[in-house]
Amino acid sequence: MPEIDVPETERLTLPVLPLPSGVVLPGMVLTIALETQRARDAVAAVGDDGRLLLVPELEGRHVSVGTVASIESRGELPSGDPALVIRAHGRAILRAAVAGTGSVLWLEADPVAPEVSDDAREVAGELRAAFRELFEQLGGRRLTELLAGLDEPDALADAAGWWPDLSQERKVELLETVDVAERVRLVLAWVKEALAERSVQERIRSEVNEGLERNQREFILRQQLAAIRKELGELDGDEAADDSPDAYRARLAERDLPGDVRAAAERELTKLERASEQSPERGWIVTWLDTVLDLPWGEASVDNLDLANARSVLDADHTGLDEVKDRIVEELAVRKLRTERAEALATMTEREADGLDDPVRPEAAADPDATETGTDGDRPGPWASDLPLPEGPGGGDEADDDGDLPPTPADPEPRTSEVAPVRQGTILTLVGPPGVGKTSLGESIARALGRRFVRVALGGVRDEAE
Repeated sequence: MPEIDVPETERLTLPVLPLPSGVVLPGMVLTIALETQRARDAVAAVGDDGRLLLVPELEGRHVSVGTVASIESRGELPSGDPALVIRAHGRAILRAAVAGTGSVLWLEADPVAPEVSDDAREVAGELRAAFRELFEQLGGRRLTELLAGLDEPDALADAAGWWPDLSQERKVELLETVDVAERVRLVLAWVKEALAERSVQERIRSEVNEGLERNQREFILRQQLAAIRKELGELDGDEAADDSPDAYRARLAERDLPGDVRAAAERELTKLERASEQSPERGWIVTWLDTVLDLPWGEASVDNLDLANARSVLDADHTGLDEVKDRIVEELAVRKLRTERAEALATMTEREADGLDDPVRPEAAADPDATETGTDGDRPGPWASDLPLPEGPGGGDEADDDGDLPPTPADPEPRTSEVAPVRQGTILTLVGPPGVGKTSLGESIARALGRRFVRVALGGVRDEAE
């Protein structure tokens, strides 16, 4: 670094060139545009030695340390504004203002000679390596070449002034740090912080790019798979599966779904309309809608409740297991009785519903002359009604004026009850180790009833061998 041609202890009195938007550190050589009249007046007041004070402005005030610089040459920019090339020599602590000519500010300043310690040289080696790594990541080839020509720790620390990402405030802090060892540690902390931030940003960018590439790759593979299926004849161009929201909305309108199921399907359709083609959530929604719309809502099979047929099917499919087969036949018998009872209740006339306790007994429903006392006359029969007889005008079982019971009203027209048969499901639990025939028993029950057998693995295991 060129030395100032004055004794280090001599106080300087120089005109001030304010820098509103920049900081010049020792060792820099750069061009400064003279855009304001104040800057032009300061340059005009420079003496024969060509020296002046460069003082950055921060938040509308002058800082406490400036840079002693000399004018190398003067000229004009392509825009026509005057400019000069300066070389910064060293720091100077700003003192009091002195009287000068015109509107130019003159300041007294004490030059600061750098004192390099062994500690500063040790930290400078680590700073050089960190700088090299940072500038390589930034792609700054000129900055890397600049580092090769810097040997002194103070010049290496001041090289941070060329760092484009360093803020104005930090550059001013760097200028005001006159101790070399402290300055090197300060810059090293900033460089390590920048390297850590870039590492995090690079990791996030890599994860985002990986996710985008994976989604794009999946989309391309799905398109290729659809094209291959079309070529193989598995899908026709006109009959290809359409997973657009409009297609699912049309399918939803055609199905007779329960209210809560339809509301849930509408919510998923709304999500499908907002989801992008590459979103993984779209595949989940399409699978859910396909499953819900493919379920046989409102469809029921007719059970074959022939107990003899059920027993023969169980005996043909399984040898032994008599207790299990007896229990299954008992359940089928109970189902048959409940079904017959519900059907009889549904077809019973209103009068029979009022007069009979058990609608299943056909002879009780068909014999209007049946008594309430059964065969013994002293106790009610097993199918007798617990309901009281209709009371006459006098109350109870009183006779009319002729001594006879009240006349029986004419039978009304048979009217079917509004009670519909309700099918109540039954859950049979078969417990045992793998391979003893639990699943095959379920298949036999389905075959005996004439139902379609469906295996649902609630635990997610699709193969019992697992």
